[in-house]
Amino acid sequence: MDILTQTEGKKTNAQDNMPVEFQHTLKGAVTLQGVGLHTGEPVTMTLKPANPGYGIRFQRIDMPEKPIVKADCDYVVDTSRGTTLEHNGARVNTVEHTLAALVGMGVDNVLIELDGPEVPIMDGSSKLFIEAIDSVGVQAQDAKRIVYSIDSNVHFYDPVKNVDMLAVPSSEYQITTLIDFNSPVLGTQHATLKHISEFRDEIAPCRTFCFLHELEYLLDNNLIKGGDLSNAIVVVDKVVSPGELERLAHVFNKKSIEVKQEGILNNIQLHFSNEPARHKLLDVVGDLALIGYNIKAHIIASRPGHASNVEFAKKIKQYIKKNKHLSDVPNYDPNQPAIYDITQIEKALPHKFPFLLVDKIIELSDNHVVGIKNATYNEHFFQGHFPGNPVMPGVLQIEALAQTGGILALNNYSDPENYDTYFIKIDKVRFKNKVLPGDTLILKLDLLNPIRRGICEMRGTVYVGNKLVTEAELVAQIVRKDKK
Repeated sequence: MDILTQTEGKKTNAQDNMPVEFQHTLKGAVTLQGVGLHTGEPVTMTLKPANPGYGIRFQRIDMPEKPIVKADCDYVVDTSRGTTLEHNGARVNTVEHTLAALVGMGVDNVLIELDGPEVPIMDGSSKLFIEAIDSVGVQAQDAKRIVYSIDSNVHFYDPVKNVDMLAVPSSEYQITTLIDFNSPVLGTQHATLKHISEFRDEIAPCRTFCFLHELEYLLDNNLIKGGDLSNAIVVVDKVVSPGELERLAHVFNKKSIEVKQEGILNNIQLHFSNEPARHKLLDVVGDLALIGYNIKAHIIASRPGHASNVEFAKKIKQYIKKNKHLSDVPNYDPNQPAIYDITQIEKALPHKFPFLLVDKIIELSDNHVVGIKNATYNEHFFQGHFPGNPVMPGVLQIEALAQTGGILALNNYSDPENYDTYFIKIDKVRFKNKVLPGDTLILKLDLLNPIRRGICEMRGTVYVGNKLVTEAELVAQIVRKDKK
């Protein structure tokens, strides 16, 4: 099994001095060669750098049109002997160990080319994938990494397999696994990953394992053509005759095989006394990469397997989709002083009562602004808009966004008092919830593109508490007052 590297510049340790708030990719391409565990066919795999936001994708370069399969739990089609993805007519088997290595090394964006249907098994762990990534290095990209916090428990339970998986709120991505196969050899084992930086040394070298009776079944059914006693821990869970040991030795091209006292075939030495539990944790890391989002949570997995990992990944993905907007909600603390109070806003904007719809600015940077509008029953528009059931008109919510956006647009000028902003386009407007008297509107705008030739493109959102009520895209033109 060979690792080929292609890169420019100095090789670096992939996790040294890496700013985790930014997305990362590889510094260069790296190629690995091996065999597929189940097909037994030789395969060449090349990991290539990718642009921010690309994510992790596999490409079958041996197929017509070279289809691409995104690493996503929605594309999982089989979990019987590893995790298999399929999309665009292309199938990729046994992806979990590579995905775990990428997560462990902090790689967000990568294209993985394969000239066959299966990722090479290598030594049955993530170690050689880690070494390949490390050989070219990892580099930060000019894009922020979005990490979603799990703010309430997410639970999955499979009563048939007695699998229990739980994600609880945590400030870090942590994983605890517990395995119990009712085996006198393995007993009950657990493993813990307190921080992803521990993955390389504590988890990555841990190899896959199977019981002898499973190995015999797979051999009898010709299902592990690429199997080798150097890439798996074999747990002997029954009395084995000398004839069976001789047969296994012949199949795996060994002079002899014997059972160690602790019930493990003498094919390899254990790296850790709880290596099976650590490998289960490795599988959890790889399978949960299929969520497609970086998360902060403590994952507690009892008796996990690929099928349950993928179902749990789908459940967490749905949780994130449902609560995704919450990560964008600005934190409004009324005790904190405003950046612009109402007096300063009156000087900055031409609007006056009763059409000034921003009370204060609480955040302001080169590319975003957050304003506050308090809606009270004394507002003039409530008198005529649905009397008896007062609702703030949507058009005035858009106007409040526009005025807040005016502060952002002029913030990029050294002499803002000499300019006015005129909104020339409003698009993709959606009103999702009512705004009522007593609500406090949090008005947020983000630049969609740098301001060029006086044109300012922004995405605006309005929140009441954690609830998204209105969103729109707005385009303004900044005009110098003496040129109107």
